[in-house]
Amino acid sequence: MTSRLLLSVRFHDGRYHGKGDWPPSPARLFQALVAAAALPGLDDAKREALRWLEQLDAPTVAAPAALQAKTNVDLFVPNNDLDAMGGDVRRIEKIRRAKHVRPRLFDAAVPLHYIWRLDGEESHAKCIRSIANGLYQLGRGVDMAWAVGRLISEANADKVLRDYPGAVYRPSETVGGPALDCPCPGSLASLEDRHKANSQRFTRVNGKTQFAKAPGPRFRAIPYNSPPTRLLFELRYTTAPGAPFAPWPLESAAKLVQELRDRVVAKFARLKSGSPLDEGTISKVLIGRGATEADKALRICIIPIPSIGHIHAHPGIRRVLVEAPPDCPVRPDDLAWGFAGLEVVAPVCDQKTGEILSSPVELAQAEDDSMLAHYGVGEENAARLWRSVTPLALPEDAKRRRNPPPESHEGAKGGEEHVDEEPCVCHAVLQALRHAGRRQKAVGIRVQREPFSARGERAETFAGGTRFSGRRLRHVEIEFAEAVSGPLILGNGRYSGLGLMAPVQQAEGVQAFEILDGLSADANPLQLANALRRAVMARAQEYLQTPLPTFFCGHEADGHPSLASTSSHLAFAFDPARTRLLIFAPHLLDRRSATCEERENLTILDRALKGMHELRAGRSGLLALRRRIVDPERDPLFAPAQEWVSVTPYQVTRHAHTGDAHKALALDLKAQLQLRAFPDAEVLPLDCQGVAGKGLEGNATLKFKPALRGPLVLGRSRFRGGGLFAGRR
Repeated sequence: MTSRLLLSVRFHDGRYHGKGDWPPSPARLFQALVAAAALPGLDDAKREALRWLEQLDAPTVAAPAALQAKTNVDLFVPNNDLDAMGGDVRRIEKIRRAKHVRPRLFDAAVPLHYIWRLDGEESHAKCIRSIANGLYQLGRGVDMAWAVGRLISEANADKVLRDYPGAVYRPSETVGGPALDCPCPGSLASLEDRHKANSQRFTRVNGKTQFAKAPGPRFRAIPYNSPPTRLLFELRYTTAPGAPFAPWPLESAAKLVQELRDRVVAKFARLKSGSPLDEGTISKVLIGRGATEADKALRICIIPIPSIGHIHAHPGIRRVLVEAPPDCPVRPDDLAWGFAGLEVVAPVCDQKTGEILSSPVELAQAEDDSMLAHYGVGEENAARLWRSVTPLALPEDAKRRRNPPPESHEGAKGGEEHVDEEPCVCHAVLQALRHAGRRQKAVGIRVQREPFSARGERAETFAGGTRFSGRRLRHVEIEFAEAVSGPLILGNGRYSGLGLMAPVQQAEGVQAFEILDGLSADANPLQLANALRRAVMARAQEYLQTPLPTFFCGHEADGHPSLASTSSHLAFAFDPARTRLLIFAPHLLDRRSATCEERENLTILDRALKGMHELRAGRSGLLALRRRIVDPERDPLFAPAQEWVSVTPYQVTRHAHTGDAHKALALDLKAQLQLRAFPDAEVLPLDCQGVAGKGLEGNATLKFKPALRGPLVLGRSRFRGGGLFAGRR
C-alpha cells in the first residue's frame, strides 16, 4: 500500500535567515537531518536511512506565505582575508565584519510540510521520523526549529495539502517555477566529505598556516511548480427561480472589477480588529494602494470571464475568476469568504408595497469550471496562438522609433498604426509580456482595434469608466514559439479586467511553415512539396534511428508503395496564396479519427521538425522557413465553407473514357469524394489537360449544400502536392 512520509517543521520565530529563495529547499532539510543524526552519533542504521531518503523522488513542499523584511539583520563574521593578518588565525577578530541579512517573515503558527511518496518500504521511514525528533535548526544558526515525522496514507496527505493555509510546491517536469535543491544519491557522502575537509582546512607548511576550501555538497536542482489559488464564481439572480445567470456587458468588464473590488474591501473592513487581514494588507493586494514593486507579485487578480467557445455564444460576462499568487498573505479560505455571496447589483423594490421587482445579482461559487478550458487553464489546454477577448492597455512608455519591429514579429496590420506618431505597438506588446512575468518567446504579433470574434467589441468601447484612453487599448494576437498555459492576462489593465486572452487551438494533424525568403518566381508547387517530403523523411530518420514507418515514407517494409484502401501516410502541399508549406496527417484526408499509432507518429513528427528553419528545393529556391499556427476557424483551407476551389491541379486516379475531358475529371472527382466520405457536391471543372507521364489533370470548383470543413486534398497526386482545395466564403 502506498503511503507518505510527512516531516512537519516549525520555527521558534516567524523569521528565516537562510540564503536563497523561499521555501527552504529539501536539501536544507536533509542537511538539518544529517546534523541532527550526527549529534549523538551517526550509526549504521541512521546512515542507511539517510541514504534511503536521498534515493527517493523529490518531495512536495508546503510553506506559509513569506514577506521580505524591510530592515537588515547584522551578523558579525570573520573576513576571508586572513592574509592581511599574515595568516595568523589568532588575529582573526581584527578582520571581523558585519554581514547584512534580510530575513523572510511568516506566520510561525503555520508549519512547513515536506511529503515524500513511499512504495512499501517503511522501516527506514521510521528511522527518519526518529531523526527528525532531534532537529534543532533549519537555515542559519539563528533559525531555531523543530520537526515531527509521521507516516500517513495517500488520502490524508492529499487532505493535508488541500487544507494547507499556504502555498504548495510540487516537482514539475517543466521549467517555470522556482528550482529547489534536493538530495540525490551521494548527498550524504558529500556532506561527510565536506565535514571531514572542514576539520582539516588549516595546515602548517614551512611554518605558515595554509587554508584549503572544503568541497561543496552534492545536490540536484529540481524545478517546482506552485500554481496560484483560483476561485471561480458565477453571476446569478440568486432570488429568482432556478437562479439563472445574470450576464454583465462585455464592454463594462472594468466597471465590474471595480465594483467587486470595492465591495470585497468593504467586507474585509467589517472584520473584528485583531485580524491579520488589516486594511493596509487588503489595500495592497486587492487595490494596489501603497504597494511597492515587491508587492506586485502578491496582488490578487479579479478576472471577468466572458462566455466563449461557440460561434453563437453571447460574450456576456457570466463568471468571475479570482486568482491569488502562492505567496499571497490572504488565505484561500478567507478569499473564498470575501467573494462568496457578494452582492453585485442590489434588488429593485417597490417603495410602496415592498415587492421585489428585480432580483439581486450575487456571486455564487461555481460548480462547473469547464469554461476555464476555453481560456487555456491547465497544461493540457496550452496553446501557441492567443487572441485578446478584452483589449490590452498597452504601456505608454514604450520606446518610440521609426524602424520596423523585430523580424520575429509581425507589425500592426490594417493601416491604422503609424509608428512615427505612436509607440511601436509590437515593442509595447513585448513590454506587456515582460511586465506580466511571461518570458516565453513571441514569434508573431498582430495588433488591431477590431475584435477577433464576430460577437466581440472594438477596443475603444472598453475605455469607459477606466483610467485608460481609447487610443491606448488594442486587441492583440500573439504567437509563441512554445505552447503557453493560461490564464493569460496582459497590459497595464490586467488588474482592472482588461487584457484577457484566449488560446486558439492548432488544427489537429497539420504542420505549417511560412516561407520567409528565397522562393523563386517560377517555383513549382509539386517540386516544393517533394522537397518538403524528402526533408521530413530525413529528419524523422535522424530522430528515430530505425527504418522509417509507412506513416512517413509511404512505402511498406519491403519497399513497395503502400496500397492500403485508406490513407496511410503523410501528405505534403504548397499553398501559394499564403506562401507556406503544409503537412497533412493521413486521417485528415479520410475524414476519420487518428489511430493510436498515428497519434504516436504525429508526436514523433512534431519533435523531428523542431529547429527546421531552412529547405533546399532545387530550382524553386533555398527557402527560409518559420513554423506557424493554423487556425481552423479562419484558415481558408480548414474553415467551414460551401464552395471550394482548386489551389493545386487535381490529377485523376482513373481516366474514364467518356470522350469529354471535363466530364471525365468531374466523374473522377465525385468518385473520390464518395470514397472519402464527403457529402455530395456539384463539380464544375474549370480547365483540363493531358500531361505526359501524369494523365488528365485540371482545376475545379466544388459546391456543397452544407458548409464543409477542410482540408480537401484529393486525387492521385494528393500526397505530393496536388489536389489541394481552398474554401471560398
